[in-house]
Amino acid sequence: MSSNSHRGASFYGDAAPYRSREGLSTRPTAASDEIQLHIDPGIDFDDEITGLRGQVRKLKNVAEEIGSEVKYQRDFLEQVQMTMIKAQAGVKNNLRRLNKSIIQNGSNHIVHVIVFALVCVFIVYFWSKMSRK
Repeated sequence: MSSNSHRGASFYGDAAPYRSREGLSTRPTAASDEIQLHIDPGIDFDDEITGLRGQVRKLKNVAEEIGSEVKYQRDFLEQVQMTMIKAQAGVKNNLRRLNKSIIQNGSNHIVHVIVFALVCVFIVYFWSKMSRK
């Protein structure tokens, strides 16, 4: 894009970025911050305005779609946040109950886990012995 504006700058002077359509041309002036435009009378401005209105309408529709998508995403994120808060509260409650249960029953749960693991190992051992025969 910068190469196009650079090429245009050599032909149209410093006002090349302001050139929009055929029929508009710039004239060099004494002061560097002034631009003079010459408008070709052969251009149909009604068609140009109609085209611009169509483009503005399209941009307005895109902006409205973006706004509705932003609203949808915001609502979705709020729902996810509420779900996470509820899940966090549930996990916290369950941990509190589990800790209370461990304190009330003592540390027998470790013994139960070890016994369960040993039973599983013996079942797998005997099953492998039976399948070889």
